[in-house]
Amino acid sequence: MSSLESIEKEKGIRKEVLIDAIRQALMSACRKTYPDWKDTEIQINPDTFDIHLLSEGKEVYDAGFGRIAAQTAKQVIIQKIREAERDSIYTDFNARQGDIISGEIHRIEKKAFIVDLGKAEGILPAREQSPVDDYRQGDIIRSYVLEVKKTPRGPEIILSRAHAGLVKRLFELEVPEIHEGIVQIKGVAREAGSRTKIAVASQDEKIDCVGSCVGVRGQRVKNIVRELGGEKIDIVRFSDDFEAYLKNAMAPAELAEIKTNRENQSAEILVQDDQLSLAIGKKGQNVRLASKLLGWRLDVRSLSQKVPLSSLDGVGDKTSELLKQAGVQSLKDILKSSPEDLMKIPGIGEKTAEKIIAAAQKALLEKDS
Repeated sequence: MSSLESIEKEKGIRKEVLIDAIRQALMSACRKTYPDWKDTEIQINPDTFDIHLLSEGKEVYDAGFGRIAAQTAKQVIIQKIREAERDSIYTDFNARQGDIISGEIHRIEKKAFIVDLGKAEGILPAREQSPVDDYRQGDIIRSYVLEVKKTPRGPEIILSRAHAGLVKRLFELEVPEIHEGIVQIKGVAREAGSRTKIAVASQDEKIDCVGSCVGVRGQRVKNIVRELGGEKIDIVRFSDDFEAYLKNAMAPAELAEIKTNRENQSAEILVQDDQLSLAIGKKGQNVRLASKLLGWRLDVRSLSQKVPLSSLDGVGDKTSELLKQAGVQSLKDILKSSPEDLMKIPGIGEKTAEKIIAAAQKALLEKDS
């Protein structure tokens, strides 16, 4: 009993599982020693640990197991304990999926970090590492538990430093208002090592969601930025008003005009010429992250790039109004349409439709040049 209790504490395996392993081991020994026995039964009292061997309902007091049978029983117990230990580890780490875990980098294999997590090893593949991370063997690393898989060799724990969930969980740990549910995280869009946009909303009017995340003198967000190796973090105020939310997500750029298409979940954004590079961001990062955060396709252009429909050759104010009423708002909308699409609009015939598309193509060439 003391041996079982010791294994139970050391390996985290329930006593019932261990008793069942011994029962199966003794059954294997019986089959090995007495292959002709029928209706063999092993009873183990979980409280006193008394063991009773029954064959055809009668108790056998001296099983007379030999060395080979004992060795077979030993192997069965070891195998069952290993299986139970793997199941226990899988259950423990599977419960921590989506959480942050610390461990020591044990070794590096093909650019992947093998992390010692105590009971098990985790793997941080190269694809899940942040470009700004600079860790070496022996370093302590905090990672996001991305996935836990069952394999014949035991549980495989996949870690990540690049997943958006890492930033979300860091905010949950760093900001008490998020942990308590007063401030909610509505979405996270991340390009690891470079920039993250996180949308937050407050459930209490007296609590400022952005201020809570920033902290006094920016201390809370600084701690997270430090953990992420200097990655920039934009804290976006969530709003049920989509246009207000879009403006917050596109910050620091100021938007002049927004045209939304809720059916296609797309928006055309117009900005002043001096705001265009700010709105798009370095290598398109600002608009790309805003698009990912909102789940909408965003098209950004400056006001000088906008071509009024009425300025197209052969398109007067009347035709321009017909197009707008049908949802054709821009040069881009015309170029995506076929003559047949435009002919469905009342008041526009085949020749007019062809003329409008030709004029739009000509205007595009002139704009590009």
